[in-house]
Amino acid sequence: MELPENNGYNKRTQKDYSLSFKLQLVAEIEQGFLTKSQAKTKYGIQGDSTVTKWLKKYGNFDWEDRTFYPMSKTPEQKILELEAKIKLLEKQKARAEHLAERADKKVIIFDMLVDMAEKEYDIEIRKNYKPELSTASKKNKKKQ
Repeated sequence: MELPENNGYNKRTQKDYSLSFKLQLVAEIEQGFLTKSQAKTKYGIQGDSTVTKWLKKYGNFDWEDRTFYPMSKTPEQKILELEAKIKLLEKQKARAEHLAERADKKVIIFDMLVDMAEKEYDIEIRKNYKPELSTASKKNKKKQ
């Protein structure tokens, strides 16, 4: 009975790798000589997460914190974004001016209607307060 050929591929376990090997592999990856997948292929490491576990355990980088740092934008991209913001702000300004103009027109129309109602029905709708003190304030002053 013949044994199947391995074609240079030996099945290994975590226990087969020495600490010095793991540290060397981690150093190679952190120095940028290899990626995780290249190291896995080069050294015949089978598990998908084996190298990642070694990086977390023995590496100098914080492999747990995977915060996203967006790439810096080119000046052309920044200009396009700023132009889009300018257009948006111009639209918002025009809308605000339109609403302010409508509000002013409403106030004028309301004043005209109140004037017409006062003349038509001969009553005072608007209250005309004089800058004198109110009666409650006058009583408080006399008590002191």
